[in-house]
Amino acid sequence: MRREHITLGGVPALLWGPPAERVFLYVHGQGGSKEEAASFSGAACPRGWQVLSVDLPGHGERAEETDSFDPWHTVPELRRVMDHVGTNWAAAALYANSIGAWFSMLAMQDRNLERCLFVSPILDMTRLIQTMMGWAGVTEERLKAEGTIPTDFGQTLSWDYLTYAREHPIVHWPFPTSILYAGHDHLTDRAAVEDFARRFSCRLTVMEQGEHWFHTPEQLDVLERWTLEQF
Repeated sequence: MRREHITLGGVPALLWGPPAERVFLYVHGQGGSKEEAASFSGAACPRGWQVLSVDLPGHGERAEETDSFDPWHTVPELRRVMDHVGTNWAAAALYANSIGAWFSMLAMQDRNLERCLFVSPILDMTRLIQTMMGWAGVTEERLKAEGTIPTDFGQTLSWDYLTYAREHPIVHWPFPTSILYAGHDHLTDRAAVEDFARRFSCRLTVMEQGEHWFHTPEQLDVLERWTLEQF
């Protein structure tokens, strides 16, 4: 697969496939990188698309950028990437994974997207943070008083993050969207994804035995087949 390493305003990126008039922006989730777009590019590029993938703050080539994988850093950055997309391609679409979907929705509600593909998306961040607070036994009063609280499951709870999520609910998403959801997703519950799909007329596909991170051979086979069905 042809790919070109480029930099967009200091953001490392990969451009996959031969020149085309249409591009998918690929936005990874926590722990991901721009390189993980290889599989998706193998499906999209032969069908007339290029794929542009970027390293979000703290990931890939930017692993040393600590304490910046948050909406107040990532959302403005994605908006600048979309500015580049808008001036270089006639049409754009979005593929986003996990928290990458939430960041993307915050950044792109007012942009022009031909279509969107979400895999295990985080759709209600307020609800997710409250769930994690329950796992950690942290009350809202304590979080507000302490500001940030590390947890034994690897996430740091943040009052600023919870406040941001409450102040920026996703109330507008006008683009044709298909969602692949796992029945055992521990981060986005079934009610949240079904409510989102109903409100915004999304096509929802559920792998009942799947997990939030599609990683087993069976899960990856479902992901591959679902991806191909989108073209």
